[in-house]
Parts: sequence; C-alpha cells; structure tokens
Amino acid sequence: MSFSLYDAIIPGNLQIIGSVSGLVDKAVAFCADNDRAESDLIQARLAEDMLPFSYQVKSVAEHSRVAIESVRAGNYSPDTGAPPDSFEALKAKLADAAAMLEALDPAEIDGFIGNDMQFSFGEMVMPFTAENFLLSFAQPNFYFHATTAYAILRAEGVQIGKRDFLGQVRIKTG
Repeated sequence: MSFSLYDAIIPGNLQIIGSVSGLVDKAVAFCADNDRAESDLIQARLAEDMLPFSYQVKSVAEHSRVAIESVRAGNYSPDTGAPPDSFEALKAKLADAAAMLEALDPAEIDGFIGNDMQFSFGEMVMPFTAENFLLSFAQPNFYFHATTAYAILRAEGVQIGKRDFLGQVRIKTG
C-alpha cells in the first residue's frame, strides 16, 4: 500500500480543523455559562508577547486551506490582516477551510511533489519544494496554532481535555 502526500496532510488537517471548531463551540458555551464576554476569550493570550486565540484559530485555516492554495500559486506569503473578531466568524473560517480541503482531488495534491514553492515575507524568501513546504513548514505551523488555541482555552478555564484536541480519530473499521 502506498502512502501519498495527500494522505500525509489532508485527513489530519480535516481532523484537527474539526476539533478546533469544537473548541470554539466549547468557548461559546463557557462564555454563556460563566457570564464572560466573547471578546475575553477571543483576545486571550498565553503570554503578553503571543498572539490571541482568534489569531491561532485563523492560522489553523491559514496553514491548511491557504497553504494548498499557495502551493498551487507557487508562493506563500502570510496574511497579516486582523483575525476574525467573533466566534461565529472563527467557525466560518474553519468551515471554509474544511470545505475546501474536502473538495480536493488527491491526485492534485500528489501532483505537487517536486514543484518549486517559496515562502516570502517582505524581503525574506525561502525556497522549498511543494512537499517540503507542506510537510516542514505548513504542517508544523498548523499543529502549533491548533495546540496554542487549545492551551489558551485551558488557561482561561474552559473544561477541555485531550479528546477535545484530538477530535474524531480515524480508527480501523473493517
């Protein structure tokens, strides 16, 4: 059985996008149950010099959907725009990313192998092959931001655990 680039990236991204969407649901419920303003959690940070929960969730979408779009174009440049400022908008951004990934043709993703790709930010340019960009840059960033979003909610007192982070695991069914 062969294991493809698609298999290495897309199912895991979909799993974690689903779990991060569930984390947003837990944040909504937490705010309602604890008389907390939505903005309290949206702007919450682990440390003063880290970006807030909303940015972490935005980045989950960025390093999944936008990473694939960027490989198609041959260049990834980070979106420096403001993150969504509501739970509803964060959920929509995640749903958009999941819908795009679900619609992908595995052959297209596997066809990226060997293509030139670059990361550019201002004057900085980092050359990659498409697969190395996806596996050594986009994917680690994706998991970093998902983990940080989880950690922010835990630090704020939201009752979540490891199962909330893992989401729907892909168990053997036959």
